[in-house]
Amino acid sequence: MENGYCRFCGEKLETTMIDLGLSPLSNEYVTAKDIYRGQFFYPLVVHVCPKCFLTQAAMYQQPEQIFGEYQYFSSFSSSWLEHCKEYVSMIVPRLKLNESSHVLEIACNDGYLLQYFLPYHIPVKGIDPAKNVIEKAAERGIPVECGFFDEDSAQAMSANGERYDLIIGNNVLAHVPDIGRFVAGLPVVLGQTGTITMEFPHLMRLLEHTQFDTIYHEHFSYLSLGTVCTVFEANGLKIYDVEELPTHGGSLRIYAAHAADLSHPITSRVEELLQRECDFGLRDMAVYRAFSQRASKIKLDTLSLLTALKQENKKIMAFGAAAKGNTFINYCGIKRDIIDGVFDSNIHKQGLYLPGSLIPILSPDTLQEQRPDYLLILPWNLSEEIAESASCIRQWGGKFITCIPEIRVF
Repeated sequence: MENGYCRFCGEKLETTMIDLGLSPLSNEYVTAKDIYRGQFFYPLVVHVCPKCFLTQAAMYQQPEQIFGEYQYFSSFSSSWLEHCKEYVSMIVPRLKLNESSHVLEIACNDGYLLQYFLPYHIPVKGIDPAKNVIEKAAERGIPVECGFFDEDSAQAMSANGERYDLIIGNNVLAHVPDIGRFVAGLPVVLGQTGTITMEFPHLMRLLEHTQFDTIYHEHFSYLSLGTVCTVFEANGLKIYDVEELPTHGGSLRIYAAHAADLSHPITSRVEELLQRECDFGLRDMAVYRAFSQRASKIKLDTLSLLTALKQENKKIMAFGAAAKGNTFINYCGIKRDIIDGVFDSNIHKQGLYLPGSLIPILSPDTLQEQRPDYLLILPWNLSEEIAESASCIRQWGGKFITCIPEIRVF
């Protein structure tokens, strides 16, 4: 669907939730040789559909340009790996999976999750468009198909006799521009009594805690349970259970099955959360419009704090070269004259520069050498994990800063 109309139902989009200005792609890191070549900046604007309430970013780049060579490796976050390990140890007995079951993960990245099924001897398969990332999955012994999942690829899998007892999609539903065609592929390869689980950041939490930094071009949609129910029901699926998770600042994990599958009755948790979303105001356009003012306040408060610290000749650096940090830095207009560098444990990012701001990415091993007075934690959802790993800054009186949902110095 062209910009200006809802990508799911085709309704005209007239309400803007937020306009974050012009921004480069948040995962388009810059090499040293390209630092003076310039980058493309695209509008980062989010609209709300008045009919199905799909909250969506205007699209300026095709998924192939964004995900073909990807610098995000899931395995570099220890807390995320622990989350995945716990998921597998829960889902295997819950669904009674065994050696004759089949598991598919869409957007499997480097095999970070599927690796935990291997000790159970459950056959797994992944699909992911990023060639550089799936090579890592192959090294773990996980078979991966390179490509995007949609209705067409699902039909090809189905023709090959593929049916799955469990289909997993973590942080992928928000990344697909044509959410209808993506979801239409799921029932095609889902076994008769199979289950789909998907995790995605919860729109209600994004609005409640002013998490505007989770908005970037790779995230085409910002999802509520109500809208996801609408999309799934339109494709012959039902959501029969839901869990609220702390990951990514507040996420949902949905459990879905064929609409006609009586072996998975709908739990009371689904209806209860739908009611809470309604009470919060997810069907009230005024709630979306108020979001922009709160984001603007965080921006101004951040700039006031950082400017005051620079005037005191304090050295400010950041931690976590994640996509959300790039949205935050580019929206606030922060450059290298404010932040000297950003530390990141992902070796594939070290030596590169953040898109837009061109702040250099350094190894955390150089923290002692750099001795920042203040460390701005960009992935605030991992602030405890990062504060622990960078605790050495306390030796010289260094402090940490997080800015969302409000400014905090500790």
